[in-house]
Amino acid sequence: MLKIAILGFGVVGGGVADVIDLNRESIEKRIGKKVDIKYILDLREFPDSPYKDRVVHDFETIAADKELDIAVEAMGGLHPAYDFTKRLLENGVSVVTSNKHVVAEKGAELLKTASEHGARYMFEASVGGGIPVLTPLRDSLAANGIDSIDGILNGTTNYILDQMIEYGKTFEEALKEAQQKGYAEADPTADVEGIDAARKICILNAIATGVSVSPDAICTKGITDIKLEDVRIASEAGYSVKLIGHADSENGKINISVEPKLVPFSDILSRVDGVYNAIKVKGNASDDVTFVGRGAGKMPTASAVVGDVIDIALFPDKANQEWEPADENALLPSEEKVGRYYIRVAEDEDEAGLAFGNVEILKSGSGECAFITEKVNKKMLDRGIRYFASEPLAVIAVKE
Repeated sequence: MLKIAILGFGVVGGGVADVIDLNRESIEKRIGKKVDIKYILDLREFPDSPYKDRVVHDFETIAADKELDIAVEAMGGLHPAYDFTKRLLENGVSVVTSNKHVVAEKGAELLKTASEHGARYMFEASVGGGIPVLTPLRDSLAANGIDSIDGILNGTTNYILDQMIEYGKTFEEALKEAQQKGYAEADPTADVEGIDAARKICILNAIATGVSVSPDAICTKGITDIKLEDVRIASEAGYSVKLIGHADSENGKINISVEPKLVPFSDILSRVDGVYNAIKVKGNASDDVTFVGRGAGKMPTASAVVGDVIDIALFPDKANQEWEPADENALLPSEEKVGRYYIRVAEDEDEAGLAFGNVEILKSGSGECAFITEKVNKKMLDRGIRYFASEPLAVIAVKE
């Protein structure tokens, strides 16, 4: 008998129970034993649930059970999810989660704790929801050196930008519609400011490199300043605007960021629309491998969680991948980053050329000029911007 506890019985926790019930016969046949959802931890009661008799309100009831095999942490947030996870791992109980906040901030510590106490810590659903990407990145692409990772990692922002690109809606109009459809929270800050995507790219980078970088340490910029005019100009010039999480290594340093970028139509990421996520991994042997699918949702996310549960049931002694926390010199300094930029200014075409030399003019006239620079570093970018009489109307990175 495989004894499971579910911590948090909201969308994901409820979905985990639903997936187990839906596919119980095939799951139990695969792992060779019955599955018992022994506990559900929540502050609420669920009188209409078939699991109403499993609901407990005190974590200590679960922590004291010596027969528990696996806990599914579906609480969200950093605390008490991290605290409960660590306690269980110290007890030798394996933990599965979709909580990207805990994994991004505390993953290195929790993986080490799991290894020290004969448990496993798994989190496939923390990036991409139901898209299988972490396990293939860790295992199937293990023979590769990973040159780069680029991802559309947040379905809410992708939906908003898609509405701006395809239907000419302003950011504010698209956000309101996303909230009405349930794609965005009442407080969308974590999505639109890039915080959610930053956590996910840090997890992807850690899987690829074994080095854990705190999301607070990376350059993160959201989509709140994206104007419809710039989306239109970019589209006419052959680019989509996407919020891109990026990670690679330059000069032995980790280069990791989240920011809006102009993505050329020739790039598969430019064609990933709506609430879909996509992660493109470039390996030095495999070349580009792209994972695309719904990045959220009750059943897709729960599917990935239950997949981890099955993996632990089949291979309880499989080693955890351990991460080293990044030291203070691990990250590429911002002044060393080089790239091309889309800039729109209230100046004429000649002024753009004087500021940046050879530029690709996308729009000129009516007292404005929009152009793409050659590759510049931050010092050159700042110096060119200072040349103009007023602040630029837009500055957006261009994806290589």
